[in-house]
Amino acid sequence: MFGSKEPLGGEARVVYRDAAFDVIAPGSFVTCAVTGQRIPLADLKYWSVDRQEAYATPDAATQAFTKADYSEG
Repeated sequence: MFGSKEPLGGEARVVYRDAAFDVIAPGSFVTCAVTGQRIPLADLKYWSVDRQEAYATPDAATQAFTKADYSEG
C-alpha cells in the first residue's frame, strides 16, 4: 500500500559482523531483540556480533548488554 510506513517484504535473515552485516535470506527488516520493533535494513545501526541480534536504538542495545552482564555475573 502506498504511503504506508510498514516496511515492504518480510523479515530478513542476517549475519552480524564487526562493522557490517550480511543478508542471508532476503527481506526488508529485522526485529529488535529488546523491543520487538521492526527495523528497516536501511536504518539498522546497532547489533551484537556475539549474540547475533539487532537493536532498534542505543538504549535498547544498552538494555540488552546490561541484562546480559547481570545474568552472566
